[in-house]
Amino acid sequence: MTFKSALITGASAGLGGEYARQLAAAGIDLILVARRLDRLEALAGELRAKNGIEVEVVQADLVTDEGIGRVEAAITAHPALDLLVNNAGYGGKSGFARGEVSDHIDMVRVHVDATVRLTRAALPGMIDRGRGAVINVASMAAFSPFSGAMYSGTKAFLTMFSVNLQGELRSKGIVVQALCPGMTHTEFHEVAAIDKSIVPAPFWMTADRVVRISLRRLGRGVVCIPGWYNRAIAFLMRCPATAGLVRAAGRSGAVRKKAGDKN
Repeated sequence: MTFKSALITGASAGLGGEYARQLAAAGIDLILVARRLDRLEALAGELRAKNGIEVEVVQADLVTDEGIGRVEAAITAHPALDLLVNNAGYGGKSGFARGEVSDHIDMVRVHVDATVRLTRAALPGMIDRGRGAVINVASMAAFSPFSGAMYSGTKAFLTMFSVNLQGELRSKGIVVQALCPGMTHTEFHEVAAIDKSIVPAPFWMTADRVVRISLRRLGRGVVCIPGWYNRAIAFLMRCPATAGLVRAAGRSGAVRKKAGDKN
């Protein structure tokens, strides 16, 4: 698919930054959203100079109603926006029982509330034009029994939200994708205090590869799981014959400790 303009949340690093670079290289104008203004401005300057595109920067904290509203306003001000990438997100640093309720609600705000509101803001223009796309960055954690109640729960919401939304919009020319990457080399795991050694090196992917697969498969099925080994793992986690073994492995103390479970 080809696009004229795209809005990317969580664009200052990781997959968001990589979406920005690959879309900019294709000549697509961008609206970049994140909390860290210095990073956003540096990235915007790089992309303008290298690709000759228009790049708008929106500083917004999607934990807050004001931040989400600011991005909704940016979407409304760009009626020609034809690609929305809901990428903003983070991992929890404690289990549900020990964690603060406010932290859990913040994750719902960023992963769920922001995605729902920004998608709803973008759809009228896309529907009027009869074309457009929404990419919701979920995770393999959507299928996992040991990735944390809040993180897995919100990522599972994004996945099923995308699947059902695509069914609703299929006749309107809108494409929806739930990207479910596995272990990807970004700063995500350091921020979440997750021990990266739990996963062998061959199972890691680069952000560049994950985003290339996402964009290439856009419109070829809703749930996009990059990497054959990730697809195999997702199958094992969901298959009735093997799901019990996966759950048993997930309950082991060693796995939970390495995965950052502080309960």
